Amino acid sequence: MKNITLSMDEELLRAGREYARSHNISFNLFVRKLVQQAVAQKQSNWLENTFALMDEADVASGEQTWSREDLYRV
Repeated sequence: MKNITLSMDEELLRAGREYARSHNISFNLFVRKLVQQAVAQKQSNWLENTFALMDEADVASGEQTWSREDLYRV
């Protein structure tokens, strides 16, 4: 793993450490999880955008039809 250096307001750092401590995790892990969630959310938005484009496309699939829920189950 790579080390990084962050700069933040002392009060924010204190509150972050307190939050992490109250959840029985290290501040380091807390920050990593926040970054992972932000990245995962971006990837999720990509998937939603792809489905939106598919909904707008004027194409035929023969007699087979799928709902969005069907596609999520694949």
